[in-house]
Amino acid sequence: MTKISVDPIGDAIIDYASNRKPLDIIVSSDLCDDDIIPVEVLFRTYKEMPDIEKRALTLCKGNVLDVGAGAGIHCHELIKKGHKVTAIDSSIGAVTYLKESGINVIHSSFEKFESTEKFDTILMLMNGIGIAGRLSNLEKTLLKAKKLLNSRGQIIFDSSDVKYLYEDEDGALWIDLNTEYYGNFKFQMHYKKTTGDWFEWLYVDYDTMHDIATKIGFKCTRIMEQDNHYLAHLSL
Repeated sequence: MTKISVDPIGDAIIDYASNRKPLDIIVSSDLCDDDIIPVEVLFRTYKEMPDIEKRALTLCKGNVLDVGAGAGIHCHELIKKGHKVTAIDSSIGAVTYLKESGINVIHSSFEKFESTEKFDTILMLMNGIGIAGRLSNLEKTLLKAKKLLNSRGQIIFDSSDVKYLYEDEDGALWIDLNTEYYGNFKFQMHYKKTTGDWFEWLYVDYDTMHDIATKIGFKCTRIMEQDNHYLAHLSL
């Protein structure tokens, strides 16, 4: 497989698929300490998936668009269940691997994705709704998704209320009032000697999502919640 420069996630996927060496992806943030994504997590089996992901897969119906498909773990499970699946990902390395895995995949960001085909389900797991980047762009992102859905289509996604990151030991909140929203983050990925560009990523609390989604015609339902992490369903 061909290595792609400035594509840390793609490089990690291609490496692990080739040699199964469990190296880490380092995630830098503008708001908190570095975090680690063990690359083998991107290849987890159905049994290894958290309950929120397993539940999300049971909610999928019909023709599915998997946004940010990564190594395709959700695609494969949905195909096993008989769904028609289209994957999109902005990582060329991930797209290369998905094609070699037999997945119908398109190299595109969600923002630039165009399709004459309509979908019954848009799946956005691993906080895939974060592609909105920031709260001010969430409505635009949902409207884009709405145009891609069939008349009774649905969006299934998970996200987190990250307010806890700003709480002190007494439970008081320390949030910069000059920022638009406490769930707006900037991240940068590192893998081996490859460092990607900084990108914006959104974590949205359920109540805020409910208000925005309802405003533009979605019915918003919280399916389940674990700690600060929740699974939600938007339907037309």
